[in-house]
Amino acid sequence: MISLNDYLYSGNTVLKILHDYSSDLKQHALVTDNPIDLTHSNFMVQMIELLEHNDFLSFQAGRINEFCKYMSQKYPFLSFTFKGRIKSLIRAEEKFNGYIVKYIYNYYKKNNRFPSVTQISASLTDFRDLLAYRIVISLPKCYLEDASKRQETELKYLYEIANELPGFMKERGFTPEVTALENAHYSSLLNKELYPYYRDYVYDIKDKYYQSLHLTMYDNSAWCYVEMQLRTKDMDDVAEIGLANHLGYEKRQERERARRGEIPEGECLIFDEAYERGMLLQKLELSTIDVNMFAAVNNSLINDSCGLFRGRQIMPYEHLATSMEEAGEQL
Repeated sequence: MISLNDYLYSGNTVLKILHDYSSDLKQHALVTDNPIDLTHSNFMVQMIELLEHNDFLSFQAGRINEFCKYMSQKYPFLSFTFKGRIKSLIRAEEKFNGYIVKYIYNYYKKNNRFPSVTQISASLTDFRDLLAYRIVISLPKCYLEDASKRQETELKYLYEIANELPGFMKERGFTPEVTALENAHYSSLLNKELYPYYRDYVYDIKDKYYQSLHLTMYDNSAWCYVEMQLRTKDMDDVAEIGLANHLGYEKRQERERARRGEIPEGECLIFDEAYERGMLLQKLELSTIDVNMFAAVNNSLINDSCGLFRGRQIMPYEHLATSMEEAGEQL
């Protein structure tokens, strides 16, 4: 089995690691007639293309930044922060293998048999958050007569902004995608016609702590998917440096161990390999790896620009720096 972990001690850059890992996965797929490894290789190629051919990202970020400027004029009393990221290599690899484990487990529990390779491959086409942007709002207390109503008022403005975002971006070449979860719940503050396009983790809180509004759009100019996240600053703090960050990591471990316990080992090679890759990544000691030019601070964080980060976000890459600097200011 080929594992990403084997490439993290060579002293290579993230881009070189991606090239080597993708190439070896493809070669292994051809030798073993394993279409899942070929799908895996193609997924790595998507990340390579984002890093190597990224001129469109500055243009894309600029169009999204137009929305922040529009909101700053409509809501001059609100502070806005605009962030962008490409999902880190470790997190992307974790999610890819996690999708395989989850799909096979759910299919087996429902049908008492394993899905075909074709069905598994088809389930891996909906990875739509390699690129993500986030708008974080905050309402300074000086604009409130009653500071105790700050959260309630911020929530009202957050949904107002969410109601305007899809139409605004549609005029600029983006198409909102239907991503609603089954049996999802929504705040009455969100327009009903937008329910199919949003995942409302603010009203329907995820994992008890994580809160955010998620909207997936297809960029018709760049031919790629983009996820938009809307949060208040308090929500963002909890997600990035608070309980939601740590507990999410722990819950992933618990869920995957439980699935391993219910799937007979050795009966589904694809499940076994995906599970093992996921476990290897969760056990990875970031402080011991050797990736060119950047050293780990501790076992949770490594220099973000390297693209290795155990959690859910890395900082914007250099090709976004100009747009992010402008958009990231409190407007």
